[in-house]
Amino acid sequence: MRSLIAALMIAAAVPALAVQPDEVLDDPALESRARELSKELRCLVCRNESIDESNADLARDLRILVRERLTEGDSDAEVIDFVVDRYGEYVLLRPTLTGANVILWIAGPVLLVAGLGIGFAFQRRNRLSRDTAPEALSAEETARLKAILED
Repeated sequence: MRSLIAALMIAAAVPALAVQPDEVLDDPALESRARELSKELRCLVCRNESIDESNADLARDLRILVRERLTEGDSDAEVIDFVVDRYGEYVLLRPTLTGANVILWIAGPVLLVAGLGIGFAFQRRNRLSRDTAPEALSAEETARLKAILED
C-alpha cells in the first residue's frame, strides 16, 4: 500500500519537476502567481507543452523572465503582455479571439458547413437525375434506329 501511495505521489509531482529549485521564489504568493502564469505560456521548443511542464532551456529562461517581472511588481496581465510583445501571440496556449485570429477561429466551422452544403447539393442532384425516367423515342427516332439496326 505504501509503495502505491509513493508511486501516486511521484506521478502527481512529475509536472513540477520542470521548475528547478533555484527558480522558486521565496514569496509563496508570487511563486503561486508565477506557476499559474507559466501554465498559460507555451514552450516555443516543445510546442504544445506549457513552460511550467517543459525542461527545455528556453522554457527555463521564460520561467525566470516571468518571475523577474513579478518581483519587479508587474501584474499578471502586464507579464503576459510583456511576453507576448517579445515572442508573439503564439506563446499563448489559449490564443485570443481578436484580430487575424478571428479568421482562424471562424474558418474551420465555416468550411465545414460549406463542405456539408456542397455534399448535400451534389447528393440531391445525383438522386434527382437518377429518379427521372429517360424520355421515350419519337416515331422518327424509332424508325431511324430501326433502319440503322437493319443495316
